[in-house]
Amino acid sequence: MNYLYYPGCSLKGTGRAYEESILSVFENLGVGLTELEDWNCCGATAYMAISELKAFGLSARNLALAEKQAAKIGSTDMVVPCAACFLGLNKAQRYLKDYPKVSHQINDALKSANLSYSGTIRARHPLDVLVNDIGLEKISQQVKNPLKGLKVACYYGCQIVRPYADFDDQHNPIIMDRLIQALGATTIEWPLKTRCCGGSLTGTVQDVGMRLSYLLLKEAKKRGADVVVTACPLCQFNLECYQSPMSSEYKENINLPVAYFTQLMGRAMNIADKKLGMQRLFVPPKAKVTMAEGGAHVSK
Repeated sequence: MNYLYYPGCSLKGTGRAYEESILSVFENLGVGLTELEDWNCCGATAYMAISELKAFGLSARNLALAEKQAAKIGSTDMVVPCAACFLGLNKAQRYLKDYPKVSHQINDALKSANLSYSGTIRARHPLDVLVNDIGLEKISQQVKNPLKGLKVACYYGCQIVRPYADFDDQHNPIIMDRLIQALGATTIEWPLKTRCCGGSLTGTVQDVGMRLSYLLLKEAKKRGADVVVTACPLCQFNLECYQSPMSSEYKENINLPVAYFTQLMGRAMNIADKKLGMQRLFVPPKAKVTMAEGGAHVSK
């Protein structure tokens, strides 16, 4: 089983731990990820706000490159871990399919780079691939240290399942919960799992963005979570890196670990912490998963 892999900008920078843990987990499962050659920014965030057409052009170049490389690996499925990249590539595909004028303009631009896009590539989120292609049974078989006793808040954010994803419910997604449960952990029920973390507001109107993240963390703690897991580099950054000013602003000690779901998968599979980028977390785990014969237990 092999897939194309589009890392996007964040996974080579602030989201490096996400890439490290994804590559390690997929390798452990015997699934190949072949990085897209000569990829570029997907056109997310600022590009989309300034010019949708230029953003579509950036995404379309990646999709066109993927079509050229797909034949080499025998797959037209491309794993896209970053939530913004996943949304951007899917949006570009939909617009190129549904609006002939946009498709004509973009393909005219691609011709100048000796590229073309015919619509055969499918952008896939790793959660979709892990649960629906690889399967929870196979993943469970690779669990060497079940995360028993660990209470996890699965945070989906606002971009993975909306508006284009078809692998989960857009209002009440459960795919990450099912995956974390297969690792032996307990997932909490909370109503804010798809509420925005503040996105880029933390860099523009910081007090507003920080409050949105604070509300998420406060609710997760209220419901007994030991850790929040996410699948978005910006969500992880916002929820983790602003906890100190949040604690000062709201007179409440937050101190809640925020990790990528793949890091917990790696822990359960007994993959070395360094290969999972665990040392990159700013907030150390409050509940430590201690390896023991016959499974893992949580020590405070």
